[in-house]
Amino acid sequence: MKKYASRALLALVMAGCAMAAQASAPAKQETQVPGYYRMPLGQFEVTALYDGYVKLGTNLLKDINAKDAKTLLDKMYVNSDNGVQTAVNAFLINTGEHLVLVDSGAAKCFGPTLGAIKSNLTASGYKPEQVDTVLLTHLHADHVCGITDNGAMAFPNATVYVAKADADYWLSPEQAAKAPEAAKPMFATIQAAVAPYQAAGKFKVYQPGDSLQKGISVMPTPGHTPGHSSYLFTSDEQGLLVWGDIVHSHSVQFTRPEVSMEFDVDNKKAVETRRKLFANIAKTDLWIAGAHLPFPGIGHVGADAQGYRWVPVEYSPFK
Repeated sequence: MKKYASRALLALVMAGCAMAAQASAPAKQETQVPGYYRMPLGQFEVTALYDGYVKLGTNLLKDINAKDAKTLLDKMYVNSDNGVQTAVNAFLINTGEHLVLVDSGAAKCFGPTLGAIKSNLTASGYKPEQVDTVLLTHLHADHVCGITDNGAMAFPNATVYVAKADADYWLSPEQAAKAPEAAKPMFATIQAAVAPYQAAGKFKVYQPGDSLQKGISVMPTPGHTPGHSSYLFTSDEQGLLVWGDIVHSHSVQFTRPEVSMEFDVDNKKAVETRRKLFANIAKTDLWIAGAHLPFPGIGHVGADAQGYRWVPVEYSPFK
């Protein structure tokens, strides 16, 4: 009798332990860390800011057949069944004299998966009003919409700069009038984004060769848009090229730089620019920061017998 009683008691104890374990199991958090990553560049401080992501269909890739595109995507374990998850990044550079934001994200222009630049900038320890310079690589909505917030300047103390060629194209009533009907809303969105800065006298255009600030050089990289530009930051002989939309698909375009995108304004010129940049950069240790490279979007361009490859930055403490 005692034997059976002991077994019953043991079963009850075990059941109680199991129930206690189940009761104390922690809930899933289902959140991600704030979207910023920081690294030094000589005396400068670079902070990558994550705006979110957009799904891009593989049909937007041009000059490559669907089978070859899928092979390259599968090789990188990229699921393309419902579009390719594509990051949207911006970059904040503290030069010690200026706080410079390169591109500003999409804000509310592309749906709920984007629009986190301001919140991630704040999470990184800065405030929007501390930004005194915004450099736009070009005027597509996922780069310019973030400069405004409900029609007001999101960065009230900043002056916004963009290449004259891009401003002449996207802010032109004549260009907007002759654009395809599907593209007309894009022109209106862009013009609305820059309007508060124009009204405040804080929207400036520059020409190739113009000097902006110490340690910052402009590199014309046309094709994706007429005035698409990249910005070279240099400090203590270290360099970072923020190249905007030179690459949209790291899985495809490093291996096949001749592949362009449906929304390149000049596909041929975009390919020419990309090939030239890859060839020159692969010979150097220059850091690259890309708007649509996987967050944080910072790394190097390497070259081997198979072509070019993207070498992302390794996470490390800031030092």
